[in-house]
Amino acid sequence: MSFVNTNFNAGDTAWILVASALVLLMTPGLAFFYGGMVRGKNVLGMLAQNFVTMGVVSVLWITGVFSLAFVGTGKFIGNLHQFGLNHIWQQPTGFEALTIPPLVFVAFQLMFAIITPALITGGTADRLKFGSWTLFSAVWLILVYAPVAHWVFSPSGWLFKLGAEDFAGGTVVHANAGAAALAVILVIGRRKGWPKERMRPHNVPFVLLGAGLLWFGWFGFNAGSALAANTLSAYAFINTNTATGAALLGWILVEKIRDGHPTTLGAASGAIAGLVAITPACGFVSPMGSILIGFAAGIVCALATGLKNIFKFDDALDVVGVHLVGGVLGALLIGLLGTHMVNGANGLFYKGGWTLMSHQLAAVGAVVAYSFVATYIIAQIIDKTIGLRVTPDEEAMGLDLSEHAETAYETASYGGGTRVMSSSESN
Repeated sequence: MSFVNTNFNAGDTAWILVASALVLLMTPGLAFFYGGMVRGKNVLGMLAQNFVTMGVVSVLWITGVFSLAFVGTGKFIGNLHQFGLNHIWQQPTGFEALTIPPLVFVAFQLMFAIITPALITGGTADRLKFGSWTLFSAVWLILVYAPVAHWVFSPSGWLFKLGAEDFAGGTVVHANAGAAALAVILVIGRRKGWPKERMRPHNVPFVLLGAGLLWFGWFGFNAGSALAANTLSAYAFINTNTATGAALLGWILVEKIRDGHPTTLGAASGAIAGLVAITPACGFVSPMGSILIGFAAGIVCALATGLKNIFKFDDALDVVGVHLVGGVLGALLIGLLGTHMVNGANGLFYKGGWTLMSHQLAAVGAVVAYSFVATYIIAQIIDKTIGLRVTPDEEAMGLDLSEHAETAYETASYGGGTRVMSSSESN
């Protein structure tokens, strides 16, 4: 066994391990954020889909997907040199100068891979089969996430070599998941009763709790992407928090002007929109630039959630309006606000011309197009074979009972206890 680099820095290693744990916390946070927004009969269904994603991705990442995403010199996909984490003493291709052990890098990137497919579940809420989702998440991770991560994050990837900038996953995570959600939504169809029936969130405090956990965990997501405990990590941390606050204000301002009242649900959604938009840009823009990105994201994403009503696609929890639109917006604004005084190339506002913007447009266009088309094909195949959607009767009953034989709350309307007993058990 030989180590390419044994000059590991204890401080950097400790920080990225902590950041990895923070990013993992985001997926339970997302489960509560989404779970609070669905109806009470579907809350466990939503939590279950997010939690099973943690299991599926954790296993597949180690057995081969990490290697496909980060190992090798191919422009479009890696190889299986580190299948099963063989040769893990070697740093991933292009990351030889890292001051953290290769296993720490594997762990950090695993957490990104977990939350990306989990984001899709918000678009398909209330009607997706649990078993079908489990299969879909596995196939999607291999055929969509792995190549996209390689294109953008790996120094061998064609978009990385082109010069496209994505500090922590605006394209790889958010635009990718948002485009995928739209594709699955079009395959699976609308919820029964939508849009005529009002499907209100059953637990807004859950939404705020989930948003708070996401905000907290996002510091690991963004600041950890510096892959060291340094000034760049601090910039990413400050920019993340600033943009999030600005987006929250922008969203509730839209609500106040449009609807007459700012809402707590809007505040939570605005915060997430800001987190999404600053993700690709947090290591490339100044703190003042992060205010502009966040405020723009709050306004634009609040308005973008209305697209589903115009085009009649049932994006249950606004994954398209927040993650696709927010991820694309943040990636493109790097082309205007990126500055080498923080990191990377100069954007248009810093006399960098249109070069960086052209690279950002290429990255956004390629990722969104590939993700949408590939996901649509995967969803169609699964739908035509084992089916993606529960039956109308199961949908009316709710996913908690129909898919898991459980109820979230001990009330008369949902049944008592956390598990529904069979007739033999009750006698």
